[in-house]
Amino acid sequence: MPEPPRSPFAYAIVRVVPRIERGERFNAGMILFCRQRDFLAARVALDAGRLQALAPDVDAAAIRAYLEAVVKVAAGDPDGGPMAALPASERFGWLVAPSSTVLQPSEVHTGLSDDPARTLDQLFAELVEPVRRP
Repeated sequence: MPEPPRSPFAYAIVRVVPRIERGERFNAGMILFCRQRDFLAARVALDAGRLQALAPDVDAAAIRAYLEAVVKVAAGDPDGGPMAALPASERFGWLVAPSSTVLQPSEVHTGLSDDPARTLDQLFAELVEPVRRP
């Protein structure tokens, strides 16, 4: 049986930069776009312990709300505001545009996938979830 065709995709890591002036950051989400499969999605998770260690005065609830807004925009959810109404390619471009806010995307990376949702889960596990020690 032949392998299913793989499609190109692009992704970026969403990073929390709680105090811009210090430049410290940690990974808190993943955005993946696959035009050929009409797929755009984001997964996020805030590590409150990391946030507390870097910036104890920053409101974790506000950061969570910003992260959830990324998920809503990627999903095209009307609660995501006007950006969520744009076509998927424009939403992806907006989500991964360089910024100097408390949430910053990494550079965009590319790859090939036969299942973008599974690839998003794998990248999230590898690049965002805390490293598990044996």
